[in-house]
Amino acid sequence: MTLALPVGERRALEPVEVPAAVVTGSELLELPVAELGPSAQAWRMLLDDARTDVDHRHREAPTAGEARADDGRPSTDRGAGGLPTANTRAAANAPVELPIAAHAVPNAVGTAVVSAERAVRVVRETEAAAAELAGALEATLRPYQVRGVGWLRETVAAYGGAVLADEMGLGKTVQTIGFLQGRAAGPQLVVCPTSLVGNWVHEIARFAPGLTVVSWRGGEVPADAGTVVVTGYPTLRLHGSALTEKHWATVVFDEAQALKNPRTQVSRAARAVPADARVALTGTPVENHLDELFALLNLTTPRLFAHRTQFRRRFVRPIEEGSADAAARLRDAVEPVLLGRKKIQVAASLPAKIHSDLLCDLTPEQEKAYDTVLAAALDEGFGSGLQRQGRVLAALTHLKQVCNHPGLVTGDLGELAGRSGKLDLCTDIVATNLDTGDPTLIFTQYRQTGELLVRHLAEQFGVRAPFFHGGLDADQRAAIVHEFQSPDGPPVLILSLRAAGTGLTLTRAADVIHFDRWWNPAVEAQASDRAHRIGQTRTVTVTTLTSATTVEEHIAGMHTRKSALTDLSDAASIAELARLDDDALVDILRRKREN
Repeated sequence: MTLALPVGERRALEPVEVPAAVVTGSELLELPVAELGPSAQAWRMLLDDARTDVDHRHREAPTAGEARADDGRPSTDRGAGGLPTANTRAAANAPVELPIAAHAVPNAVGTAVVSAERAVRVVRETEAAAAELAGALEATLRPYQVRGVGWLRETVAAYGGAVLADEMGLGKTVQTIGFLQGRAAGPQLVVCPTSLVGNWVHEIARFAPGLTVVSWRGGEVPADAGTVVVTGYPTLRLHGSALTEKHWATVVFDEAQALKNPRTQVSRAARAVPADARVALTGTPVENHLDELFALLNLTTPRLFAHRTQFRRRFVRPIEEGSADAAARLRDAVEPVLLGRKKIQVAASLPAKIHSDLLCDLTPEQEKAYDTVLAAALDEGFGSGLQRQGRVLAALTHLKQVCNHPGLVTGDLGELAGRSGKLDLCTDIVATNLDTGDPTLIFTQYRQTGELLVRHLAEQFGVRAPFFHGGLDADQRAAIVHEFQSPDGPPVLILSLRAAGTGLTLTRAADVIHFDRWWNPAVEAQASDRAHRIGQTRTVTVTTLTSATTVEEHIAGMHTRKSALTDLSDAASIAELARLDDDALVDILRRKREN
């Protein structure tokens, strides 16, 4: 990490890259004092004091007459560097006793360090927020996620908006839900890709049951206090006028790179939505050029970034000409309103694997194909005995293929994009990983799906993704593994779950996507461990894609409930389903109309 240290004969403070061990607050409190230097000891004492103070305040909770009458955001004034400073009782009463070395983190241009007052305030507020969120959310947030919620609160309070640009897998969604929970005094809006609408609805209901969440596709807009309306970018583009008639406490734009071109209709619709706070979420604030970054900053904090011409003159042009000073000035300018952390920066707060289960909405074409396939199976009937098992398996296979892409069942494999919510979401994840240079493994059960992914990635990104499957001989398989593991290997590898689920070492990748769901979670876990093996030096992100309202949700539910079926083979699971009567079987297979 970068610290300001004495350098040269004059011992002037200058930014220096130094090796550092990152630990959580709890880990710091557990370290023996004798092993800590003066700065670390000061932080340990401060952290212990902050936690004691939080415990004391919880024991002496305010009465109803003393409770705050605001919307949950901290009151602020202007602190060091123009940033907000919370007027908490603890910060007011506790003297700051940190040596300079304990807060010598320089700004982007190397002209100042973080003040002791701000460093102390952040620690105290984060500890207080952790205690508050523990009672408000049905989730256990990691320390950096708690800090993310606190950062959103203070940044929105100061500037009216913020860009949360954490690396994929660090939990931008749950941090945002924690932020929304504290602003329930008014209606709130989340706009995201259509394929993620169902996931947002599910996650808000799961983590913040005190909020009322509604999926909106047009018509009357529910705008009661405590309501979170979730809609897709196409709906915003087509029906945005209905959303502009309401005033929102908060509007969140997920995968906000969709708004990188301010001249598009959807970007204009986004800017027209009136809101007290605007938050953009993206893992890639810059995909191609810096004008995209300006579009997000102008969307969320137009008071600070109002003039595109000035932004280009001050930053874009000199950076394009190779100016390191201009790049540092840009980092300094965006630091107050853009937070973008990498996994390596918060590694102490992360497990060896991050699991992310995403629900993908079906497209209208998928919905129609799903219902048609099930209706045909019902017309034919499921029969009895071995015949019944075969027909149940056939119906399941066709329904799961529809979830992957409707063309796998209809035979229409012309244009692939835009027809499968799951494929579109997978494409977004791969696009992010291509931008960040993170190799990706994609597992699927079906040979035809793997071939479709190979073709789609070539068409969308011009990348050649090898496909490791059971039809290859031993030499071909070994060649694919060797090629992928090489430093300049392909950015994406597609694998058959059956053929590649065990035995391989693919530690060049730290991102794993399960494109379709398997009955046995142990099989998925074994496949994920192709990346999470000895030799892996990074946190592995494992993403499972589940089509909402379909039989895939039933499979995912079995995983969550740790059903007895989860320890059985695929064939045994089919047999278990086949033993159900027709009504119970159809109830599992049919598409649920609501998430």
